[in-house]
Amino acid sequence: MKKNIRSFKNRVVLKPWGQEYNIFNNKKKFSITYLHIKKGFCTSLHSHSKKKTGFLILSGVAEVQLGLYTKNIIRYKPMSILVLRPGLFHRIKANKKSDLFALEIETPFIRSDLIRLQDNYGRRNKGYESINKTRQINEKDVTFKIPKKNEKNLYKLNGVNIELNYYKNFSSFKNYDDKSVAIICDGQMVTENGKEVISAGEIVKSYTLKKLSKYYRIKNQILILKAFKSKYLHS
Repeated sequence: MKKNIRSFKNRVVLKPWGQEYNIFNNKKKFSITYLHIKKGFCTSLHSHSKKKTGFLILSGVAEVQLGLYTKNIIRYKPMSILVLRPGLFHRIKANKKSDLFALEIETPFIRSDLIRLQDNYGRRNKGYESINKTRQINEKDVTFKIPKKNEKNLYKLNGVNIELNYYKNFSSFKNYDDKSVAIICDGQMVTENGKEVISAGEIVKSYTLKKLSKYYRIKNQILILKAFKSKYLHS
């Protein structure tokens, strides 16, 4: 049975490996989930048949299995990004030295889109957690809000600075790699004929948007979440 998205609003989902909650969403078409995986623990080996999934590692080291075989494990350090196509089985493990914190980007936002193949906690072939395995979000749990026009919302999460801002152009972005990451939360870049080039759910290095803007235009305006460490240059 499909889970009611509204029933999980303002709820932290308690997992055997840690916890997660929806830190930002743009209705059903896009969401960002804040993951906390305890050191040495891992998610199930699972896939999402309908939605594209991406990750931004905030702190800790993620050991990510891509596909069905354990030989396909790649380590991702803080500020690393990865994007997974629909249907790709994957598992994320925090290494034994530290807890893992990450942002998970889902396009579209469908909680019930989950297939578990293997699980260390007896959840194989089971759906998403029930509402009784949650708690209410409290004042210590950071959530992101859509900014007002001409304003920038600022946050700090696991030592990473977060900016949420609308842009009409990327003239303020750097031409070189300042090591910041941009997540498109809403809006599009399009060709002269109006064909979509990049849209909500994409995760790229910020300077990539600057480069794309030489060839394509922003349609009206675009909402960007920019993440960077304090020592990095940013606009």
